[in-house]
Amino acid sequence: MTKADVFRALHRGRVPGDPLVLPGPWDAASARVFAEAGFPALATPSAGVAASLGYEDGQVPADEMFAAVARIVRAVDVPVSADVEGGYGLAPKDLVERLLEVGAVGCNLEDSADGVLKDPRAHAAWLAEVREAAGDRLFVNARIDTFSRGVDDPGQAIERAALYVAAGADCVYPIGAPPEILPLLRAGIQGPVNVGALTDEGPSPAELGERGATRVTFGPGLQRRATRALREIAAGLRR
Repeated sequence: MTKADVFRALHRGRVPGDPLVLPGPWDAASARVFAEAGFPALATPSAGVAASLGYEDGQVPADEMFAAVARIVRAVDVPVSADVEGGYGLAPKDLVERLLEVGAVGCNLEDSADGVLKDPRAHAAWLAEVREAAGDRLFVNARIDTFSRGVDDPGQAIERAALYVAAGADCVYPIGAPPEILPLLRAGIQGPVNVGALTDEGPSPAELGERGATRVTFGPGLQRRATRALREIAAGLRR
């Protein structure tokens, strides 16, 4: 069984209250911490990696992002999925090849660019090409950006989800969806649902699982929380 097979299997058979929790490492050292803590898989956050490389989110050159993912993958034995934003303008086949070269078992792909939602049918067609190129070698998490772009209608998120699942996405991620509507989204979406969690407030991963999350990720939250802790340590050194 490959690491991609292991990763896909981790999404199956989840019961309410027991979602797959995927911490987001931003470098090799943080990846080792999470793996040593016993998490069965990891999912890199593009914004967290960007911060570790000295960039704003969305400004990391593709080569630097893939190199960062490769370092994280090499540092741990558990499967690692990579947030590769909108795919960096790469053709689906090239994107898949780059992900496989660095050892990623999956990818997170956004459906907006420069703050604007993509046409869902065109994006679904692109996802289908990614699926065809990847076969079963990658777990595709299709992000749905409606809520983060100010579209509060759950129906639109559900419609996009249906298109992306039909295109071959293994999981969908309605980023920014209010926790209270998760049961509605869960009822309308086929297959696994990724939900983002905060690290210091809001529903816990278990509570999000009760509301419909198959898996829980944290975006750049863990990296930002670690940075806050480091600032406190640094301030203490000056006393």
